[in-house]
Amino acid sequence: MTAQKYHIVTFGCQMNKADSERMAGVLEDMGYQSTEESETADLILYNTCSIRDNAEQKVYSYLGRQAKRKRENPKLTLVVAGCVAQQEGESLLRRVPELDLVMGPQHVNRLGDLLAQVFNGNQVVATEEAYIEEDITTPRRNSSVSAWVNVIYGCNENCTYCIVPSVRGREQSRTPEVIRQEIENLADQGYKEITLLGQNIDAYGRDLPAGGIGAGIGGKITFTDLLYYVHDVEGIDRIRYATSHPRYFSSRLIKACAELPKVCEHFHIPFQSGDNDILKAMARGYTHERYRRIIDDIREIMPDAAITADAIVAFPGETEEQFERTVHLVNDIGFDLVNTAAYSPRPGTPAAVWEHQLSEEIKSDRLQRLNHAVNQNAALRSQRYAGRIEEIMVEGTNHKNPNQIMGRTRTNRIAFTENTTGKSLAELIGQTLSIKITEVRPFSLTGVIC
Repeated sequence: MTAQKYHIVTFGCQMNKADSERMAGVLEDMGYQSTEESETADLILYNTCSIRDNAEQKVYSYLGRQAKRKRENPKLTLVVAGCVAQQEGESLLRRVPELDLVMGPQHVNRLGDLLAQVFNGNQVVATEEAYIEEDITTPRRNSSVSAWVNVIYGCNENCTYCIVPSVRGREQSRTPEVIRQEIENLADQGYKEITLLGQNIDAYGRDLPAGGIGAGIGGKITFTDLLYYVHDVEGIDRIRYATSHPRYFSSRLIKACAELPKVCEHFHIPFQSGDNDILKAMARGYTHERYRRIIDDIREIMPDAAITADAIVAFPGETEEQFERTVHLVNDIGFDLVNTAAYSPRPGTPAAVWEHQLSEEIKSDRLQRLNHAVNQNAALRSQRYAGRIEEIMVEGTNHKNPNQIMGRTRTNRIAFTENTTGKSLAELIGQTLSIKITEVRPFSLTGVIC
């Protein structure tokens, strides 16, 4: 009997990518095989993102095509997971009655049980708040080198533009023991790099009891304590993490990153706006002066570290002068990369119903101008790599030039080089090479193997 096939489409953030890998693992435990062709799949799963309206609309576009296919083939199983599923719940079934399962992010580990209900003839909605149970499923990793490791789920912040707390639930930290065990298992499987994930990773440990393994100052384990606790796992060469929140970011974390040789020199700290009144309206809990002090502290201790961020333009009521303060902050700091977005009203968030929503024309204009500043600064930041020797961890080939291998520097900059080692790509995957940088671009590098 031919195995049934599944096809997963993932939208959005690193958390969604990690969730998709875990759900793929569940499906493969059930006997499904992966396929890149949606038209040959027996089960199609869309893991959705609702941070931006355009991502949400793209999901509905995909669903429309598959709903038509389901009407022609009732045996096709259609699943919507992730944040749009949590946000819309049963209304998704009214809009797309062909769906079999709608499930929020807190139910990822229950996919097998929920599908069992579907195969018993039920149309299932799982969006109730739930404690995320640890499971023993092996995720189907999309990389053989680098792996995601969730350390905290959910978010307790109340940013007025953000839908994440309502779709991903309250903060829930995994225990340090299970995190370390997962990392040790990854090392045993040959992984060389891990990325620790949390929507607000600096909040790690706040909900755990005091006095546990790895506990630090005050008896509570913090994210900084966790870094020290997992750092010595044998076989892991690099540790990354995301995402930090300026409200909770600490100098102790900077010192840990400087002291721990496996922790890469890269900080991703969203600032969202360079204007204090906008930051207050966003309920971010810090000022642009506080943000600048964080960056100053990083550059004092780790002057070569890469600093990346997120920013939103055209928040309700944002004036031209307030927008210019965001541009000034980008120019003053000189980021390696800023993920930019125009404000998008999200259902159920306070800012969505405020007056003074800005026009699409203003949003587009400001986004274009901010991106210009970001690109200029990224190009300037790249210049520091010219002529330097950098360590890259080989991940694959350059899709545009298969004769080149691709890896990333410790500062998370993509780099390409001709394979002059005499070894095959398979032999080089996961290995660290030293390359001398011969060409710099705003967001990538080219070099020659030393």
